[in-house]
Amino acid sequence: MSGFRLAGGTAIDRSRPLSFSFDGQSYKGFAGDTLASALIANGVQIIGRSFKYHRPRGVLAAGIEEPNAIVTIGEGALQTPNLKATTVRLTDGLVAQSVNRWPSLSVDALAVSDVLRKFIPAGFYYKTFKRPDWMLFEPWIRKAAGLGRAPSLPDPDRYEHRYEACDLLVIGGGLAGLTAARAASVSGANVIIAEMDDRWGGDWVGDPQVDGQPLEQWSDATASEIENAAAGNRTLLRTMAFGIYDGLLTGLVQQLDQPDSSVRERLIWVRPKRIVVATGAIERPLPIANNDVPGVMLSRSAAVYAERYGVAVGAKPVAVVGDDEGYDAALHLKRSGVDVGCVIDVRAETPQNLRDQLSGYGIECVNGARAVRVVGRRAVRAIEYSASGHKVRRDCDAVLVSGGWSPTVHLAAQAGAKLTFDAGAQCFVPSAIPAGISVVGSARGQFAAPESLAFAVKEMEESLASPTTIGCPEVTWEGAGSRSPTADAALHTKLMPTDSRAWIDLQNDVTLGDVKLAIQEGFRSVEHVKRYTTLGMATDQGKTSNVNGIAAMASCLDRPIAEVGTTKFRPPFDPVSLGVFAGTSVGNALLPRRHLPARAVHQQLGAQMEDYGSWSRPSCYPQHGESEHEAICREAKAVRSSVGLFDASPLGKIEVFGPDAAVFLNLFCYNTMSSIKPGRCRYALMLNEEGVVIDDGVTARLGPDHFVVGTTSGHADMIASSMIEWLQCEWQHLDVVVENVTSNWGVVNVNGPKARELLERCSLDLSLAPDEFKHMGFVEGTLAGVPCRIQRVSFSGELSYEVAVPSSYTEHVLRLMLKAGEDLGVVPFGVEALMCLRIEKGFIHVGSETDGTTLPDDLGFGGIRAKKKSDFIGRRSLTRRDALRPGRRQFVGIRLEQSNDTIDVGAHVQDTSGDRSIGWVSSSAYSPTLERPVLLAMIENGRARHGDRIKLFDRGQTITGEVILPCQFDPDGARLNG
Repeated sequence: MSGFRLAGGTAIDRSRPLSFSFDGQSYKGFAGDTLASALIANGVQIIGRSFKYHRPRGVLAAGIEEPNAIVTIGEGALQTPNLKATTVRLTDGLVAQSVNRWPSLSVDALAVSDVLRKFIPAGFYYKTFKRPDWMLFEPWIRKAAGLGRAPSLPDPDRYEHRYEACDLLVIGGGLAGLTAARAASVSGANVIIAEMDDRWGGDWVGDPQVDGQPLEQWSDATASEIENAAAGNRTLLRTMAFGIYDGLLTGLVQQLDQPDSSVRERLIWVRPKRIVVATGAIERPLPIANNDVPGVMLSRSAAVYAERYGVAVGAKPVAVVGDDEGYDAALHLKRSGVDVGCVIDVRAETPQNLRDQLSGYGIECVNGARAVRVVGRRAVRAIEYSASGHKVRRDCDAVLVSGGWSPTVHLAAQAGAKLTFDAGAQCFVPSAIPAGISVVGSARGQFAAPESLAFAVKEMEESLASPTTIGCPEVTWEGAGSRSPTADAALHTKLMPTDSRAWIDLQNDVTLGDVKLAIQEGFRSVEHVKRYTTLGMATDQGKTSNVNGIAAMASCLDRPIAEVGTTKFRPPFDPVSLGVFAGTSVGNALLPRRHLPARAVHQQLGAQMEDYGSWSRPSCYPQHGESEHEAICREAKAVRSSVGLFDASPLGKIEVFGPDAAVFLNLFCYNTMSSIKPGRCRYALMLNEEGVVIDDGVTARLGPDHFVVGTTSGHADMIASSMIEWLQCEWQHLDVVVENVTSNWGVVNVNGPKARELLERCSLDLSLAPDEFKHMGFVEGTLAGVPCRIQRVSFSGELSYEVAVPSSYTEHVLRLMLKAGEDLGVVPFGVEALMCLRIEKGFIHVGSETDGTTLPDDLGFGGIRAKKKSDFIGRRSLTRRDALRPGRRQFVGIRLEQSNDTIDVGAHVQDTSGDRSIGWVSSSAYSPTLERPVLLAMIENGRARHGDRIKLFDRGQTITGEVILPCQFDPDGARLNG
């Protein structure tokens, strides 16, 4: 294929020439071009390389169905990979690069895989890379995998989200979609219509007339009429519907990358009362041997390039068709100035009027032929076909194929519609369409304009229960009009070539031979063949290959296409950028960094601040050139020997009050909470409905109807939201109020043997005497005139007080305590020292000792369920067979026998045979108090293994150890009870 410019071009502005580059070479185009049309016009034949064999590929289509011309646009932070050149609008200075090639597009070293293709058929990767070791192959496979490369720099573009509601959402702005939207808007419905192209009317060529007006004029006028019919009506061009979800929720992506727009893309979530799917149809290629050569193109796409962009896809193309519209494309190209030499029709008979039209333009027509092979490698040189028992070779520079049309059923299928094979039209059409959805036009398999438009109007009248005052548009067109190949129900299967090198999925390099091999390997299901061969799994999601692949299966299995069935259609309909899903939720806006109320004090103390969840907190306080490890050890030893201060302000604090507060907490928590006495605290676990531990904390009872529920720092918002949801949705009869007051209170945790002495120096108006204020007690009072709540609880195993004050007083109170404890050797300590202390004590940490499967009994809390008589969230799930099965992973401690090196979290625990993993290390630290590593783990039958020797596999080394109780320091609790 060697393209060139023709006269005309309805989409381009020849007065506005543009410059762009492709793989470092400069080219010229016009405003209105796509990258694909501009490259074709400049004679660029090879635009991409196929995924597996790195075969040279050119442009196949003109729209979103393009499988070959995948490119990277932009440079640096503005680089966007894996875009279809057919949908990229040409802009001045555009920089484009081909993908999946090295060192260049013309000379690709990995094309050697095509030479070795006999040794790497479909599914070879499932069998080949098991031995001797996957790790040997992994680096090379990962290097070769993928197409484009994601940019490494932050995306500077802006994206935004919008939320809409309407009576009717019309997806598709062709004739059928516009007609349905117009009928609904005239009836008074609030309408949104979305079209992914940059103009209305669809992909018609040949100057169709609608109600006596040119299509473009009628379409623009109709779109304006729809938008002006009501204040809330919206007409959205360059807007793709990528998914229909529960309740008809529909996701749209609107392209806004224009000079006058500060937003690149907009994600619009629409909640309509009804949806009209008018997504049209996609032309299918014909599976011919060697049909992936650059220069093989869909016939309608070739006509679109001539009509819209004034581009000839070749100087002397040949058309190979299986439907009437292939003739229309050939005739349109001929009238545009392209010398179409021949139309080869694979059907035995052709309507006489089409043959007469071809004859009038001097185009030869061959009926009942069988296309055998495309000749060429880097470009089309000829087409070989058999006719009347003779093999014929015809020279050409492009082969235009048309194997029928496939309704674009993806969105309708996502919404729940079934797909039925229409033998007459040789395509799958939607059936059993769910309530609230209408499918009209070619998307329904109605390819004739009068039929489809009349149905669209009737559907709106019936679904909206309102007669419309408009008639059905009248369409006149010089084309033949029929997209149905024939009434021969077996034609598509008969068209399957015998040559296994006929390409079906062009992007993923799936051939007819691959489908045959999958069936020989025992795969009969269409879903299994898809995964074994990767048919339809590329970025185009098989838009041009799915039906041909199903027909290939039918031919190999000797079954009707209808019995083979289709694969599952899932969102997105076409790839959607990650940036538009993120919207403004990037950087700090994704999870806004939260700062401690006493941040200034921590900075003055030299804290090393790190992010823990959404909070910026001190990990440690290095002094005088200390390493992080040295600082952590110093802080942990100070807490054990004197007193330390820890800022625990991020801990969740949720107030629950009301007459039914105790009843509610009994239901919400695994523990019994109603028996807590005022002025006392209790440790509690929270479960989800599967019985899995999701959080823990200490709950204090302030009064008969008033509790403060403590949570971990990362789950405060989640637990509060969950409480509100249960009250609103399940326990509406309970008289309870829930308020998340985490940010209202700052907390200073005072830990160590001298903790009581330090606090008594801070002008408290309450007694801390051990016999009056015992462990797990709660009091309220004032500290140096500041209102405070104090819980005597400990996560370090030492005498410990959590002092909560109004958030604005936290800095003042922390400075006061540091001053009061100077002669006591007070030290601030960070999160890492606290983790070391809690591991020594064998306390669990939700998120370390728990995952999405951990149950209370796995952590040693199974006895609570037997004692608790009331219901609670997850109770029934704890009686499931899996919850009670032997061999569950349980919480234990591990003592190393020799090594003094810290073991990584995640290191595998093996039994003495070393044959398999029985669990993993969940927490690990070096204990300066015990002068050795301390480890916690989750291992199979852990509690029954106490005293057993085990092996730990860590960073390629095997270390021996012994299973012990989790608590490795002060097991009797004398220090925290002091």
